[in-house]
Amino acid sequence: MNISKENIDKLNAVVTINMNPEDYQPRVDKAIKDHAKKAKIPGFRPGMVPPAHIKKMYGKSILVDEVNNLLSDTLNNYLTEQKLEVLGQPLPKVDDKKEYNWDFADNFEFNYEVGLAPEFTIDFSSKDKITQYEIKVDDETLAARIKNIRRSYGKMTNPDVSADDDVLYAELTQLSPDGSVFEDGISNTTSVRLDQIKDEKIKKSLIGLKKEDEVTLDIQKAFGNEAAKVAAILNIDEDTAADLKSNFRLKVKNVNRLEEGDLNQEFFDKLFGEGVVTDEAGFVAKITEEIETMMSQDSERKLQNDIYNYSIEKVQFELPDEFLKRWLRATNEKLTEEELQGGYKDFAQNLKWTLIENKILKDNNIEIKYEEVFAAAKQSLDQQFRMYSPQPIAEEQLSQYAVQYLQNKENANKVFDEVKALKSLDYIKSVVTLDKKEIFYNDFKELVK
Repeated sequence: MNISKENIDKLNAVVTINMNPEDYQPRVDKAIKDHAKKAKIPGFRPGMVPPAHIKKMYGKSILVDEVNNLLSDTLNNYLTEQKLEVLGQPLPKVDDKKEYNWDFADNFEFNYEVGLAPEFTIDFSSKDKITQYEIKVDDETLAARIKNIRRSYGKMTNPDVSADDDVLYAELTQLSPDGSVFEDGISNTTSVRLDQIKDEKIKKSLIGLKKEDEVTLDIQKAFGNEAAKVAAILNIDEDTAADLKSNFRLKVKNVNRLEEGDLNQEFFDKLFGEGVVTDEAGFVAKITEEIETMMSQDSERKLQNDIYNYSIEKVQFELPDEFLKRWLRATNEKLTEEELQGGYKDFAQNLKWTLIENKILKDNNIEIKYEEVFAAAKQSLDQQFRMYSPQPIAEEQLSQYAVQYLQNKENANKVFDEVKALKSLDYIKSVVTLDKKEIFYNDFKELVK
């Protein structure tokens, strides 16, 4: 068997495999004999079918399968032995001029297009500066968080008159353009939270209402033309909600108010555990710590995203774009040309980052150990469980969940990629200059919109 590679340019090559009968015949003969042992054909006892009979009946299909299997093994071994870093997968070149008889005597020639990974250098240093934001807790953010927590553990009351942040239990009825009730129109009785009203003028019109009071409501304007929210309030589908133009009559059935919980020991124990917090100062300190932890995570995500974008911009190299587009078409039959052209930029950018990651790890002898992947899986699962219960899961049980999670190959690859990305980002953070800048939380939220 003869294998050769012809470089088209620095990023594209063609691998040619020439195969003679002596290369594939032993595999074909073995496959025919194995098939004969297992075949169940009328007129022959099990396991006694002559190989010649199998060859006559199924020989050509067996030959095709074995040649394809040999091709795949040969090509993969060649790429490994030559240490060729390829992108995507080799694509067979179709040559309509070549026709084979598949009569066990053909000499075959197969050509494969190959996209080659580019050669590039990474030269991050202290001269590279990236902003790292230190988010500060402002009084407004702290007060809002404390209010939400106290209301979560507060009690429901029914005041006579609605006020800011109350909930109106109301009947919503669709109106005609002349203001009359729309016959067979949309009607729903539901809770309307005043803190979700986007338009300040409309929100003001809903304050000071009593039972049985009625107001006319521009529901699209009230909820900022967000179809999902309008659909939820009216109990209709989003498409209908998006096209809805009518005003609605809002008739108050009840006013609900969630009073803030008292700052007493019972409240502190319920929130943090018995005796952990004993006074208001300790409560504020705990909430401040919680917000700072959340803000630290937000800041880290922002830093990671900025490093990603900075790296993509700084490390310049070309990709075999046309080959990769052909490969994407070949491996995604349902991919439209519009989808390909629209999504290729993001695909190429993610591929570029993967190549940068791989080079960072290789050049700096950075290893990814199973223990690190296992720890990352545990941390991820722990965070998911805490979304549903504040009580942590026992360490032993969490470890068992992590083992089960990583037994799924897709999950294992996902966590491995996450660890690889974090190690690459940590390396970049260790060599560049992180220009620290303090910023209040509300200003930071505007920054990441």
